[in-house]
Amino acid sequence: MTRRLDRETLRLLDRTREVEIVTVRPDGRHAQTTIWVVVDEDEAYIRSYRGSGALWYRDVVERPDIQLLADGMRLRMRAVPATDDLSIARCSSALERKYAGDPSTDAMVDEEILDTTLRLEPRR
Repeated sequence: MTRRLDRETLRLLDRTREVEIVTVRPDGRHAQTTIWVVVDEDEAYIRSYRGSGALWYRDVVERPDIQLLADGMRLRMRAVPATDDLSIARCSSALERKYAGDPSTDAMVDEEILDTTLRLEPRR
């Protein structure tokens, strides 16, 4: 069963242009990377601009418990693969809406990286 983020968290992520994702590296150190986050209705998504080779993405695949830093808040989350067609389409549409006109948007919806779509859930 998918766990849902609360409305306040969804509103925060929706209005925040960029967030910092804090991941845990294989050696136990924490790493911080700036990424985009989008909200579509009651779900939040992230996707790797650099595909599956991005360090932060590889860290998340191995250790899905993450933190997001958004507007001075530290949010404890779990990032889970969202590779079904509906989730991918929802994420892509949300990216195109939120970041319309940004030159990086086309790369974020490129077919080659769609399988790096992750849904954010509250940490258990």
